[in-house]
Amino acid sequence: MPRRTPRTVLDRLRTPRGFHGFLKSASVCALIAGLLSPFTPATAAVPDATAGSTTATTAGAAAPAAAEDHCGGQCSDILPPGQNGNATLAQILLNQAFGTQPAHAEDQLGAYANLATGYQGLTNDKVNTFFNDASFGVPADQVASTVRPAGRDDVTIVRDKKTGVPHITGTTRYGTEFGAGYAAAQDRLWLMDLFRHVGRGQLTSFAGGAPANQGLEQQFWRNAPYTEADLEAQILSAAAKSGERGKQALADVDAYVAGVNAYIDASDKGRYFPGEYVLTGHKDAITNAGTIERFKRTDLIALASVIGSLFGSGGGGEVTNALSLLAAQEKYGVAEGTEVWESFRQRNDPEAVLTQHDGSFPYLPRPEDPRGRALPDAGSVRPEPLVYDRTGGAATASAAGASATAADSAVTSARRGMSNALVVSGEHTASGHPVAVFGPQTGYFAPQLLMLQELQGPGLSARGASFAGLSMYVELGRGQDYAWSATTSGQDIIDTYAVELCQDDFHYLYRGTCTPMEKIERVNAWKPTVADSTEAGSYTMRVWRTKYGPVEYRATVGGKKVAYTTLRSSFLHEADSIIGFQMLNDPGYLTGPERFQSAVQNINYTFNWFYADSGTTAYYNSGDNPVRAGGVDAEFPVWARDAFEWRDWDPVANTARYTPASAHPRSVGQDYYISWNNKPAKDYAAASWGNGSVHRGNLLDDRVRKLVAGKGVTRAALVRAMAEAGLADLRAEDVLPKLLEVIDTAPVTDPAARAAVDRLKAWHAAGGLRVETAPGSRKYAHADAIRTLDAWWPLLVEAEFEPGLGGDLYTALTRNLPVDESPSAAHGPTGAHAGSAFQYGWWSHVDKDIRAVLGKPVRGPLARAYCGGGDLAACRDTLVTTLTRAAGRTAGQVYPGDDNCGAGDQWCADSVIHRTLGGIGHGGIGWQNRPTYQQVVEFTSHR
Repeated sequence: MPRRTPRTVLDRLRTPRGFHGFLKSASVCALIAGLLSPFTPATAAVPDATAGSTTATTAGAAAPAAAEDHCGGQCSDILPPGQNGNATLAQILLNQAFGTQPAHAEDQLGAYANLATGYQGLTNDKVNTFFNDASFGVPADQVASTVRPAGRDDVTIVRDKKTGVPHITGTTRYGTEFGAGYAAAQDRLWLMDLFRHVGRGQLTSFAGGAPANQGLEQQFWRNAPYTEADLEAQILSAAAKSGERGKQALADVDAYVAGVNAYIDASDKGRYFPGEYVLTGHKDAITNAGTIERFKRTDLIALASVIGSLFGSGGGGEVTNALSLLAAQEKYGVAEGTEVWESFRQRNDPEAVLTQHDGSFPYLPRPEDPRGRALPDAGSVRPEPLVYDRTGGAATASAAGASATAADSAVTSARRGMSNALVVSGEHTASGHPVAVFGPQTGYFAPQLLMLQELQGPGLSARGASFAGLSMYVELGRGQDYAWSATTSGQDIIDTYAVELCQDDFHYLYRGTCTPMEKIERVNAWKPTVADSTEAGSYTMRVWRTKYGPVEYRATVGGKKVAYTTLRSSFLHEADSIIGFQMLNDPGYLTGPERFQSAVQNINYTFNWFYADSGTTAYYNSGDNPVRAGGVDAEFPVWARDAFEWRDWDPVANTARYTPASAHPRSVGQDYYISWNNKPAKDYAAASWGNGSVHRGNLLDDRVRKLVAGKGVTRAALVRAMAEAGLADLRAEDVLPKLLEVIDTAPVTDPAARAAVDRLKAWHAAGGLRVETAPGSRKYAHADAIRTLDAWWPLLVEAEFEPGLGGDLYTALTRNLPVDESPSAAHGPTGAHAGSAFQYGWWSHVDKDIRAVLGKPVRGPLARAYCGGGDLAACRDTLVTTLTRAAGRTAGQVYPGDDNCGAGDQWCADSVIHRTLGGIGHGGIGWQNRPTYQQVVEFTSHR
């Protein structure tokens, strides 16, 4: 067996399409640019050890002693498209002209894609056909390069030949973190730069004024309108309140930033910096004039605000909740309307699939007599404008559309969840050791938001994934004898307050005193570049901040003028989670499941955390859950008054009393855990709508429960269960049989309807999967049945519910929860080609309603019957009529095509496409509904 190079345990973002349009005919430019970029990061070595210097050695170089590794070769991971997310100008031009890829830019994409057609016969010895070996270190004969960044003698970065993942080994803590920053910049500098500008609301002035860029910066800055002073204060505050660990975290950040800047200096001097800097006008390809701005501490907080907003902040949507409640009360009267609304909301549905099987964890129960509710007067709600003074390219219709989409995304409770976990205790596995298959679904981008690394140094021993620019620690991965991962839990940590206005529209009552709002502005301007030909333009983003958070809406309540503000517990606390991640990487601290739970308690974002070692599994739900005042219903806006504020709330620091660890779902050694952004535990209300009887979590739970009942679970078996669930159509598996049962209560005489029913039955009998006829065919088996269901679902939902609810209430409820999120649905919260599907939709509502019409028992039923007004024959007529209409829709009508796919191309409409955040593009892959970064782990021993 080859000797491993030793390790030590000592001590809707994207860049504009202009890249692609310009570069397709650029082969001559590529040759010229190749002369202008003589060095690559792997070979650019300079002899001195100054700040921007690098010492590089070739394969096989010696390194210090190996870290303990208790995985026994049974830890695997994958993160498409590839580790290398940086490309020189020459490489970008070659990619666009000839399709060539830089080394390690997409060498994980094929294995990831192939699981969809290769999972059925998977055995343990074939797992790494579809995953990477995630053991510590690199076999000596697999070392591609060894670098001492900036000539330092206390850290090395070893990269392997197969994937180019950096294995960072330091003999000092500073050196290790310096190496982490250097390696991050090697692999993701352009992406890191993009996202620090997104977090500051300055993307357009940096990367161009494309409407997509305008929308992106507006969406995130609306949620986190920080000043530079706010950003600096957050990291100092996080460090100050955590003792020695806080001091160490601050030192780690400083070392990491120094490493990033050392790479910026070296790549600038060697002229191998990312080519996007030339294409966006920041650097000159001929003279090398221009600068790449060095990083500072506050950049990391700006980055963290984006990631936290995307994946770790549950709640919001209280104003849209209020509007749909008022619509229900207008339709049915206050009492019945409230019950109708609650039945659709399903805030604590008894049929919902759970991650934790036992116990009750009451959080935000529905109060019997709500206090402080501040519902708007009918017709009075107006969104707070964000953008002012538009000129040029900011004043177009497409720019206005992007702003509208960004505003909707910023205030919805339908947050991107998109992660899953399958964890089985050793009691039910073939080896007697726990097995886990888990990872985050963070979307598909090129380069990827996450990056892989191994960190070995004093107090650090881990391999896994981290968000680019925040990789001073491994955030999801494995240690010496344990692994961990997370899914978005989405419990509510965001509330909406109605602040009463006084004096004018920009003063409000704060604890009885008329107080001015704080105006925060960003002025952005841009000019056309090679990368983005958008017309020159500018605008001002303006947010009004109050003690109760930024203003989101204006309205009247009982005739009084109010501003609705949004307050989240993680606001001004984007850096606080750093301590929890530090603990997860510390082998001296993390010695078992209890320490694991203690570590993730320090993470203030809303996540479900999972753990596995050789003998035990564990789970914990994290997040700073503020304790609400008695009687407050957090589903709706409340008055901004002392009596209704969070308990012990300090408005200056935005701290409060939080629910104790014992009140969070948590357990050790449960027979199995699954999570796919479903309800965490009994009585633990979820912030987003749609946690009812049918949820994509059922796709995992049904399969894992069956495996556990049969005993002998293996890594391969658990991967197969995950992969099959990731190809399943939730509607076909869990709702279609009941719809067909209603239709079959009488003969189907219409030939078109009969043929459609037969096709649907055949597809369901085959598993209801969206799979190719053969690998690479780009055609679905049961394609007509899939097309029929895709066309039928929105038609049947509207026909089933709109007549009973009425147009106004039906429309209001669809704003709370979209009716569908199929893989090809560009209208869903995740957009088209995003992989993630079936998180948000009316599947539970259809399921409960149809079961009620069939006379079957329903726990937590809807307040009324809707399909056919509750009459079985009328309901059947509704289903047959809409099915016939759906069956008559052509593939071109169901899949109308887009910039990536021709009309009628069903497979392409579903396909996963990595959205370009730089100059390197990748082809689409077949649809899978699975984590972007994924681990398969089974430890064989323990320290």
